[in-house]
Amino acid sequence: MHDIRAIRDNPAAFDEGLRRRGLPPASPEILALDADRRAKIAAAENATADQNRASKDVGAAKARGDDAEFERLRALVAEKKAEIARLTAEAEAQDAALRDMLMRIPNLPHPAVPEGRDEEDNVEIRCWGTPRAFDFKPLEHFDIPAVKPGMDFEAAAKLSGSRFVVLKGAVIRVHRALAQMMLDTHITDHGLTETWTPVLVKEDAMYGTNQLPKFAEDSYQTTNGWWLVPTSEVTLTNMVAGDILEENQLPLRMTAHTQCFRSEAGSAGKDTTGMLRQHQFEKVEMVSITTPDSSMAEHDRMTRCAEAILEKLDLPYRTIVLCTGDMGFGAQKTHDLEVWLPGQNRYREISSVSVCGDFQARRMNARFRPAGGGKPEFVHTLNGSGLAVGRTLIAVLENGQQADGSVTLPAALHPYLGGKTSIAPDGTLA
Repeated sequence: MHDIRAIRDNPAAFDEGLRRRGLPPASPEILALDADRRAKIAAAENATADQNRASKDVGAAKARGDDAEFERLRALVAEKKAEIARLTAEAEAQDAALRDMLMRIPNLPHPAVPEGRDEEDNVEIRCWGTPRAFDFKPLEHFDIPAVKPGMDFEAAAKLSGSRFVVLKGAVIRVHRALAQMMLDTHITDHGLTETWTPVLVKEDAMYGTNQLPKFAEDSYQTTNGWWLVPTSEVTLTNMVAGDILEENQLPLRMTAHTQCFRSEAGSAGKDTTGMLRQHQFEKVEMVSITTPDSSMAEHDRMTRCAEAILEKLDLPYRTIVLCTGDMGFGAQKTHDLEVWLPGQNRYREISSVSVCGDFQARRMNARFRPAGGGKPEFVHTLNGSGLAVGRTLIAVLENGQQADGSVTLPAALHPYLGGKTSIAPDGTLA
């Protein structure tokens, strides 16, 4: 959420940030509502002062027997009471409207973010690995003979409908091994704290990480008001909601492996085959809570943590910085990692690592107390996939496929699979 004081102080800078995102100016509407709200608050305070003076004078008028003045003052007290109630109600309604308005406006891009309209204007910052040269036409993951016995879309459709999958046998063992390897790497090599969190959250948590109010249709809500998390960014980040941390507690670095749920609203017709875009999937998420002066360095660190997983699996990838027109709602700056999928002959997103500044912290009222003293300040929050497990499975299967229909598995997974090194053409671990 945006700081109304910053908008008051420099509306031109605020509108320039929106322009870089391809959005129209918003400060005139915001400031007009804010000014009217503040005027009503001031009018209510003046009416309260008038009421207090009249209340004091009522007793004096009665004591001296001035009935006319007594009645006038008593009527004035009642009038001011009604006026205060009306002004307070109007100011509260405008305060709610202003908060809703500020919550629906995306974060402003960091100055280092390249300006652009869409994904065509994103900038590659590095590339790792060389896509394998196949002596046969590589298949997409769902057509590989070794994979077919363990990836059942028909059973999932019978159970739940489209965009679900049933995984079994060797395929689910590889999926589970990937998640375990990711967690172990982040905990042991990267110093993240493993955390297990609920997948059902209160509405406040969804507001805190900017899924609400703007993106309600992208998530699932239960009949009793809980929301299913689209990612454990929601739970990990909200762990500090309402808290005042000590500076020496920061940075907090957490990771969690959870089920995630997304309605995929607005994605009709996109990636309908295979398991690239599902309503239910798993992710190993990373979240960092930092001080403002360390958040950009932490962004680079988190990006390297995600890249390390791909390198460990020997999967070619590229890292890009998203342009202003392609960034997510809550991000100041985002690095996307795109893995090479030979079955599609293209790079596809497998991780998005974003620094949000104090945008989410203001929504959550998450602060820290500076070590040198002074007023508490808002923390900075960061989140990133480390990695999306299902998409990593796809990349492992497609990059490891062989001409005989088998799949050779990365060496990093062998210890998690009892020493097995491949999936045979009949779908069994070998």
